[in-house]
Amino acid sequence: MNKRAKNRKGIEAFGSHLRQLREQRNLSQQAIADIADISKLTVQRIELAKVAVTVDVLISLAHGLQIPMRELMNFELPTEER
Repeated sequence: MNKRAKNRKGIEAFGSHLRQLREQRNLSQQAIADIADISKLTVQRIELAKVAVTVDVLISLAHGLQIPMRELMNFELPTEER
């Protein structure tokens, strides 16, 4: 698996993790967007792995979800298939 494919899998894994965290808190995409002061479109694109997340958005999401950054980043990266 090349670097681009590995990164893509990581972006997908993060998007799924964010959706899980959001749903565990019974928050809509709009609600987390409002709390984190980002657009709903940004939340949608992150969850669908359409965009890589910047550090400032990660910080906003952690604040919005009221969790430490380490919890936001606590997800499994897919293993490389050989």
